Amino acid sequence: MTVYKLIPTDDYPALMIDGILMHCIKWTSPKRDAENKVKILGIKKGRVLDICTGLGYTTIAASHCAEGVVTIEKDENVIEIAKNNEYSAELFTGKNIKSIMGEAYDEIEKFDDECFDYIIHDPPTLSRAGELYGEKFYKNLYRVLKSGGKLFHYVSKPGSKYRNKSVEKGIMNRLRNVGFEVKFYEKVSGVVCVKEKKNIKSRA
Repeated sequence: MTVYKLIPTDDYPALMIDGILMHCIKWTSPKRDAENKVKILGIKKGRVLDICTGLGYTTIAASHCAEGVVTIEKDENVIEIAKNNEYSAELFTGKNIKSIMGEAYDEIEKFDDECFDYIIHDPPTLSRAGELYGEKFYKNLYRVLKSGGKLFHYVSKPGSKYRNKSVEKGIMNRLRNVGFEVKFYEKVSGVVCVKEKKNIKSRA
């Protein structure tokens, strides 16, 4: 049986699932971490896709800047916990937030090409959700992001290894393979990616 717990912090409570924290709390806090993800992407207006809603902190922070946020979560238990967490209230009342219950791997196939200005991808660990780290999924991230758009990809435990391979190195290589320009930011434990703008030659 999966065990869910809310862990108090100096601001918003953090979610723990089966003993694994779903938020950074050692050098930051759930609230500051969510705000930093939005800040590092420079979200202003536009549409945002937030993958793996969790308690909705990042979705809420993004909604304060963006015109609209679409967020995807597959775990109904997590959403129920969010409904009873006062700091998640805007997830359900925000007029510019659309929540989708489902597998992100499947749901992303339903979006049109280049329909988001920003993407925040905050998956569980590679061992728990390997399909959200694969090149096929990354191709869809690239597809739905507008030219010149930005993606933030959270990486749990920078420097850690999975099957004796560097997690962030493998992530960055696969993101490059699908066309992103990438840069790792250890301070926010994630990779920022840019979909390069297409050069459109004017016709003579």
